[in-house]
Amino acid sequence: MTYRELDLESQDIVPWGLQQAKIRLEACQDRPARGQLVLVSAMSPCPSGEGKTTVAIGLVDALRRQKHRAVVALRQPSMGPVFGMKGGGTGGGLARLIPDHSINLHFTGDLHAITSAHNLLSAVLDNHLQRGSLKLDPRRLSWPRVLDMNDRALRHCVVGLGGPSHGMPREERFDITAASEIMAILALSKNWEDLRQRLTQIVVGTTRDGEAVQAHQLGAVGAMAALLRDALLPNLVQTLEGSPALVHCGPFANIAHGTSSLLATRVGLSGSDFVVQEAGFGADLGGEKFLNIFCRELGQTPSLAVVVVTLRGIKYHGGVAAAQLHLPDMAALQAGLANPLNQIRRLQRFGIPTVVALNTRAGELPEEHQKVMDFLAQEKCPAYAVDVYQHGGAGALALADYVAQFRQPAPLEVTYSLADSIDDKIRQIATRVYGAQQVEFSALASQQIESIRKMGMDHAYVCIAKTQYSISDDPLRVGVPENFPIRINQVKLAAGAGMVVAIAGDIQTMPGLPAHPNCQHIDLTSEGKIIGLT
Repeated sequence: MTYRELDLESQDIVPWGLQQAKIRLEACQDRPARGQLVLVSAMSPCPSGEGKTTVAIGLVDALRRQKHRAVVALRQPSMGPVFGMKGGGTGGGLARLIPDHSINLHFTGDLHAITSAHNLLSAVLDNHLQRGSLKLDPRRLSWPRVLDMNDRALRHCVVGLGGPSHGMPREERFDITAASEIMAILALSKNWEDLRQRLTQIVVGTTRDGEAVQAHQLGAVGAMAALLRDALLPNLVQTLEGSPALVHCGPFANIAHGTSSLLATRVGLSGSDFVVQEAGFGADLGGEKFLNIFCRELGQTPSLAVVVVTLRGIKYHGGVAAAQLHLPDMAALQAGLANPLNQIRRLQRFGIPTVVALNTRAGELPEEHQKVMDFLAQEKCPAYAVDVYQHGGAGALALADYVAQFRQPAPLEVTYSLADSIDDKIRQIATRVYGAQQVEFSALASQQIESIRKMGMDHAYVCIAKTQYSISDDPLRVGVPENFPIRINQVKLAAGAGMVVAIAGDIQTMPGLPAHPNCQHIDLTSEGKIIGLT
């Protein structure tokens, strides 16, 4: 009966098995917001991550223990990271979602629907290319294919081999589904009509005369919308302690806008006192995009931002190698504390109050925790140590007390105006949020910006794709780099999502697998039990 905690009735719910459901679109519409939005962000992560999802879940459980109505809003895990480096994306220990195996794998089929809708448009595009219609320029196609799996061999490939009946040979690329424009569109759509309208605006390439070709000209929009009908409905599950959890859409924050759906947030705000919503990676990535893009579309700003930090993350940015992060190192702690402080200050420039959650783990030294807390106190940054992995909501009660004091949305100070030019928006994010000294545009990026301007898309949001491991575009520049440039190599138009995606540095929109991927530890027992996934 978790749905009743969101002021929903049984007729508002579409059961999807025994432990998960979808929420009917009608229940997401025309319900006034009554709750407060709480953003969960973080310092720049170390390779193992800082546990934002776990902290967000534990915080909601803690708020409910204190008799507040609270819900957590999270992204749906992509199977790329699940089988790659990160593993499951449903929290951990006593602060996790159930049914965790289902959520981490096929769940309600949303990611499959997004992949299918995206690749349907790719197939129709190639069919038009084969038939010679629309005068498509095969050299200027901008619509890739996608797959919800880390597969670096598909970053650059050739399709259409085998003779005339098999299509036109050309270079192609695959992105991961989380980077698909369809994913961004679904996450920002307000209803089926809005979804369909956004799909029509997708730009797939140009004609030989340089005119933009949009999805509606290919005749596939209706079928794409049909594939996405159920995927638009937010998913409802619960935490181990029975708190409601909205898990919907999964755009990555290093290559997309990095948070769950607008519809999920709206239904949460209409039925609870607090919606605790995670935005991926550090404040420079998910945090910035959440505030500059998502909140503007939502029409509401957070009352507070929780910045998750860990000893391991601080030591990593203090210069310690990943394999040594578990060892005590006071000098590295001292050196690395500049990174979380920098991320806190960046969020405060948006006008958002902040509080630090020091995500502790078993075996860490109390004196190291104290060093972090003393530093933050000296910098006048409110901070609370939490241990939700071992204790669930009971491990974040003090943090919940602090969060519950904030009952009004903060006055958001956005980084740029939508009236600014695309290159100026990029410069403002790079200099004001990242702290870059300058922005360098490749010749290709400059040409692409000019093309976007000629299409009349200067009003779009800007989504910068860059490494999550550094505030700069170089993953090796840890800590708080100074006097660094941001290099923009490509600028891609995502007209349906209302944004342009600027590719900074060497970031890849199709990740690869690490040397020892997580899939090596996953198995199915003779009793049908999945092991090693979470």
